[in-house]
Amino acid sequence: MDHINKDDLSWDEWDEMVRPTSETTDFDKIVESGLSRRGFLGGLVAFGSGAAVMGLGTGASLLSSTSARAQDAGRFAFSPVGVATDSTVHVPEGYTWDILVKWGDKLVSDAHDFSHEAGVPISSADKVFGENTDGMELFAVGDKQVIAVNSEYVNPKINLPHTEDGTPQTADDVRMLQNFQGVTVMEVEEGENGWRVVVDSPFNRRITHNTEMAISGPAAGHDLLKTEADPTGTRSLGTFNNCGAGKTPWGTYLTCEENFNGYFGSTDPAIELPEDFKRYGIAAESRYSYEKFDDRFDISKNINEPRRAGYIVEIDPSDPASTPVKRSALGRFKHENAACALAPNGQVIVYMGDDERGEFLYKFVSSGTYTPGASTDGLLDNGTLYVAKFADDGTGEWMALTPETTGMSLEEISIFTRMAASKVEATTMDRPEWVAVNPVAVEAYCALTNNKNRGVKPNAGGDDTAVNGPNPREKNNYGQIVRWYPENDDHADTKFKWDLYVMAGNPDVHSGTPYAGSDNVHAGNMFNSPDGMMFDTSGLLWIQTDGNYKNEGDFAGMGNNQMLVGDPVTGQIERFMTVPYGSEVTGITWSTDRRTLFVGIQHPAAPFPDGEGKLARSSVIAVKRADNALIG
Repeated sequence: MDHINKDDLSWDEWDEMVRPTSETTDFDKIVESGLSRRGFLGGLVAFGSGAAVMGLGTGASLLSSTSARAQDAGRFAFSPVGVATDSTVHVPEGYTWDILVKWGDKLVSDAHDFSHEAGVPISSADKVFGENTDGMELFAVGDKQVIAVNSEYVNPKINLPHTEDGTPQTADDVRMLQNFQGVTVMEVEEGENGWRVVVDSPFNRRITHNTEMAISGPAAGHDLLKTEADPTGTRSLGTFNNCGAGKTPWGTYLTCEENFNGYFGSTDPAIELPEDFKRYGIAAESRYSYEKFDDRFDISKNINEPRRAGYIVEIDPSDPASTPVKRSALGRFKHENAACALAPNGQVIVYMGDDERGEFLYKFVSSGTYTPGASTDGLLDNGTLYVAKFADDGTGEWMALTPETTGMSLEEISIFTRMAASKVEATTMDRPEWVAVNPVAVEAYCALTNNKNRGVKPNAGGDDTAVNGPNPREKNNYGQIVRWYPENDDHADTKFKWDLYVMAGNPDVHSGTPYAGSDNVHAGNMFNSPDGMMFDTSGLLWIQTDGNYKNEGDFAGMGNNQMLVGDPVTGQIERFMTVPYGSEVTGITWSTDRRTLFVGIQHPAAPFPDGEGKLARSSVIAVKRADNALIG
């Protein structure tokens, strides 16, 4: 595999390269001749050998009525932008955008200046804004505004410009990559010349692959988390592949460890790996060669180290001296984001997706209740973890992951959450990514970004991935957004009803088939691979994409990745932003006065934002209305 440049692979491609699964052909096939777009959205779909009735509840009429309202601007305070294929950002007329911060920008004044020839020296790597920005949240700390933002991964060919191909050659190269990832906490302020990072603010800090963490919850102290460096199993170093995020009701930041498996490898290629490593994609070969220079990442020397990653980490952005905490009660898997809600009685709910093909959708319900101003100790450590099971009739149930339902101890459930979910036969999903909770209605949404393996082969645990209600298309390269309505208007309830808010697709290429998308997708707003999502205070859903941007074949007419806005009431969806060629739009948050929208631009292939001949730099941009009116 040495001839393959791992830097050019997506995380999903890399996962499949190091962990191929056998093809199967015994799943039922979609009988496409029996499908029509309107028949599909009406709720009657024939799947292979049996007819499945997929009750979409209000969604059926909602989606089928959307096209009649397409000319109505509705609640959108902008004119949609068109498709773009160029190297810059486009926003609607009457809006402006500017750079807030770029990879390599200083957080403290004694950091070295960024160089397009040399990048950032090792001495400054943990003093600058991190690489490949992702999920973020803004916090009001007194009269200050503080953003916590993830740096998901690195692009070694860009980050190590002194090497021939980006492959680390020394321990310093590895430390450089480790320091560019994790989380940036930074104070920001708006002045006459726009928004800027407050250099040398006491809130500014970098949390990297080497920052000390505490481990809490059921898994803390378990033998499977103990190492020679930490025989207690309660302290670890670093947070990895931080993807989406969340904000607790008490004002802390939840950063989510996603593709953590790619950081661990073995200097002994003949190592026999434990069975659980296969389910989590941990292989003898790593993505960044950490194990060659840092024994902590060498599984032939530290077999338990990977089991100390894959959690949600709570960070207090108001206290630079605080220790981040890995909350094991929220489960261990490829966490995408963490969307919090409160039950009527004050119980805390955290919704979470496991971003891998054929994995599951989860929620945690705290045992205790939240009261503003009271102690929050234990709220994310004590409770019940659930996994979603969808029925094709538009109903569903949250299945409790307990010793009684799984035959596993609570500690094992926290460490091997995927196996626990398989035991209760949860519904395999098309890469469940961000979850968003509507602030003005008791409902939640999950972006199911895509799944080329749907109906083709099982997931890594051998679970059936035949088409099902919320995942109704075989070889699904477009994705969809599912939403659910908790029974009794209570997010803690174990019962729910569900429908599909949108099926992404290409009506120009696949007219008359399920791959054209739902009726609220048309030539003027089509997209693929919904990923990040966030509601604004008015109840509009902001949708970010991370998909195919080649603008050809099945994706012709879609152009670069984009951010759209959806109205949950009418089903209308319009394009608000397009981003540079090759980049993903990811992470979104608002200033305290709601007049500025901060958006992340990740892994641009184009020389964004500094122009031709310059290193591409992931960035956070600030979007405003020209009249300085509210945005969301």
